[in-house]
Amino acid sequence: MAAKKPNRGASGCCLGCLSLLALSAGMLTLLLIGASVGADGLVVGMILACLPVPFYVGLALWIDRYEPEPPHLLLVAFMWGAGLAVFASYLLNTFNSSVFFEATHDAAAASALGGIISAPLVEESTKGLCLFLLFFWKRKEFDGIVDGVVYATMVALGFAMTENIQYYGAAGESAGAVFVLRGMLSPYSHPLFTSMTGIGLGWAAQSDRWYVKLLAPPLGLLAAMTLHATWNLSATIHIDAWLASYVLIMFPAAVCVAIILLFALAREGRLLRHYLANELTPDDLKKVSSVWGRIGYSIAKFFKKGPLGWLRSEQYLQAASELAFLRHRTSRGFPPDPDQEQELQARLHQLRSQLQ
Repeated sequence: MAAKKPNRGASGCCLGCLSLLALSAGMLTLLLIGASVGADGLVVGMILACLPVPFYVGLALWIDRYEPEPPHLLLVAFMWGAGLAVFASYLLNTFNSSVFFEATHDAAAASALGGIISAPLVEESTKGLCLFLLFFWKRKEFDGIVDGVVYATMVALGFAMTENIQYYGAAGESAGAVFVLRGMLSPYSHPLFTSMTGIGLGWAAQSDRWYVKLLAPPLGLLAAMTLHATWNLSATIHIDAWLASYVLIMFPAAVCVAIILLFALAREGRLLRHYLANELTPDDLKKVSSVWGRIGYSIAKFFKKGPLGWLRSEQYLQAASELAFLRHRTSRGFPPDPDQEQELQARLHQLRSQLQ
């Protein structure tokens, strides 16, 4: 019996509705921010908040070299962070702050508790919910740790962009200093926090051990909340504590994530060598299964065959990755898709002949 094909129309409709909901939530959030900081503050905040986004999005996409995620899912993840996650966090954090104020009758204490307790729990939950939805709903597009970190980064960048609009807009003449602090010295804070959740889900996705599948996702979310709470706590105590946290916690955590990504990329390279061993020549296999080899291959085709050659080389690398990961998923018990495998094989050979 042939494997049941996914209902792409229904899936596309759900993604469209989700995107519209995220866009609406984002617009409401901007209205709330505008009412708080004024029209001029809103404009300044939007400009400063959007400036670094293309660079960090490009960095996330560069990391995802072997099997780039579908652009529409990356866009949905970014919009979720910029719209739904921020809006829900704004409402819940505001409510929790009022509860803290009623309990303490101290505005400073309520603000501190909001940053240390409410913000980490609420914000990492609202951002993480998108990752959990992608993990269960788009499981074929969530193969491992690299995918988890990339999706987490997109959600977090969207969240940080909208959140920073308020910080920059409310800073007035100090907007430049706040931009240096948030946009240049610590722009990776939200992506780093949420990457913990992405790593947990990615580890569960690539592991065959039941206890990893069960424990890694909630532990990843817990790590995201803990790191976020520690960061906010240090900022609440004193500038020296914040700097110490930056040097002793945040930077080492970012290095650890980078190391994890290197190992994850090496694993994906091994998968390509294994599942394409009978498909490609040894020379092509070496290039396809190496990050730098892929970059060098594309650059060489650009200089040899021009922009069209570069485009075909990227398509060739993408087809090779999709074929390898399709076979890997099938080997792990996912329903086989012989039609897609034959289509990818044919496309791979066609592109290879055009590039020779």
